[in-house]
Parts: sequence; structure tokens; C-alpha cells
Amino acid sequence: MIRLTEAYNSHDVEAITRCYAPRAVTVAPGGIAEGLDEIFSYYADWIGAFPDSVVTPSLLVTAGESTILEFMVTGTHKGPLIMAAGEVAEATGRPIAIRCCSVCTIEDGAVASHRLYFDQLELAAQLGYAMPGKDRAF
Repeated sequence: MIRLTEAYNSHDVEAITRCYAPRAVTVAPGGIAEGLDEIFSYYADWIGAFPDSVVTPSLLVTAGESTILEFMVTGTHKGPLIMAAGEVAEATGRPIAIRCCSVCTIEDGAVASHRLYFDQLELAAQLGYAMPGKDRAF
């Protein structure tokens, strides 16, 4: 998880992908990424939408093969982002600060299963899409 966080903060999608086992699965708001190609695509899309994003861990707990990481993602919305409902949020230039939690299963030093949780409404509101008076909420 430390390697994954460092790779993310370097915005190195290939290094991020190397943290995962070949048949890894990531479950996040918006869907499931199965295998390294889909995991690569997920992170490439997220970093494309928030190219200055940073993960700041606040809690790391390991129990056997499971790891829980609580963290904050901050950044600026500078590219299109596919929201959980499938709609595309075009770049707004707005900053985000999203509280997140991930639960991973580690096998042979690689992430085999990654479940990522964050408040989708909080993200939409920070991007300006879930505000009163808006004709659309994601």
C-alpha cells in the first residue's frame, strides 16, 4: 500500500499497475476493473481528470493479508471524469478534497483485491454538480 501510494503521488500509472497481481480486481464507485489493463485504465482516467492529485494517508492498518488505508485525495479537476452514473463531468477547474478508504487483500506482495470507497455525492458537490439549482446531479 505504501508503494501504491507513492506510485500514485508520482502519477506513474505503470508503477501503480505493477503494485497489482496479474488477475487483480478493483471495485470502486463507477464499476469494477478486472486485470491489469482495466486497472491501468481506471488510474489513467482518474489522474487525467486530476493531474495534480495527491493521496495523503491518515491511517494504515494491516491484519494478515488485509490492509485498510484511510486517506484524503486532493487535486484540481482539469480533465474529463466519468462519474459513477456513467456521465462525463467535463473539467471544472475546481479543487477537490475527498475522504476515502480502501480495503486490499495482498498476496505475494501484490494487491489481489482492492475495494475503494468514497462519498460520490461529496465529489459531485465539490465539482459543482450536486448543488441546489443545478439541473443535473451525478
